[in-house]
Amino acid sequence: MKFKALILALSLVSATSFAQEKVKYTKEEKKEMNQYLFNEGFNTASQKKVSTIILKDNNEHQGYAKSWVKQKGQILSITIDDAETGKTMKFDAKDIAEMYLYATETEKSMRAGKFISNMRNYSTKKYSKSVTDDAIPFENQTVSLKNKKESKTFLMQVINPEFNEKITVYHDPFAKETAGFGFAGAPSFGGGVIKSYYVRKGDKVIWLHKDDFEDNYDFLFGDNAAFMKAYPKNSVEWDNFSFLVYKYTDMNEA
Repeated sequence: MKFKALILALSLVSATSFAQEKVKYTKEEKKEMNQYLFNEGFNTASQKKVSTIILKDNNEHQGYAKSWVKQKGQILSITIDDAETGKTMKFDAKDIAEMYLYATETEKSMRAGKFISNMRNYSTKKYSKSVTDDAIPFENQTVSLKNKKESKTFLMQVINPEFNEKITVYHDPFAKETAGFGFAGAPSFGGGVIKSYYVRKGDKVIWLHKDDFEDNYDFLFGDNAAFMKAYPKNSVEWDNFSFLVYKYTDMNEA
């Protein structure tokens, strides 16, 4: 009996060790995993370019954004001046399916300055995303802000529109960033990693903070065994999140 118990104990230890074994990535693989693939998150809307609002009843309205009502940076309603008639119209988020806005030149300039001020950005991000002239996509989503508030319907910016077939990631306007270091008047080093997003998978939407990344890893990626083998949660970091969402999407389409 003692011998059998010893064998069982050794088997459990061996299985645990195997489960916890980390994947060692090459220098090139680490560089690829550190790339930030999400689009820039913007918090303004140009009043000089025509915005497009598509309602749930499929009616489409185009006009110049004038104002909006927000909660924690997320849009509850938006007011536009119709591009043809000039009539002022207000739309609630609950009635809108999709919306396309353009960032202001002022905010793009601020984003450009922020990009230049951190050396890490040069190797992990694309400058063009900070000054994009492309329309910014928003979609209707019902969510509990920071997983604490009563669920409400907002218009939220999709920041991975090119690879959101499985997981959609939304901009968190109130997200904080990790701190870097540097000298006065010189670009900083490190830091600048966004700490939170809103994330939808299936019918579930959560506010995902970097501190909760490991706890939600199985929910996000656990249904793809090949992905979990290649990128187990003990081998990746929060900094890799955009790459992981991209790779998970790609591996589900293969």
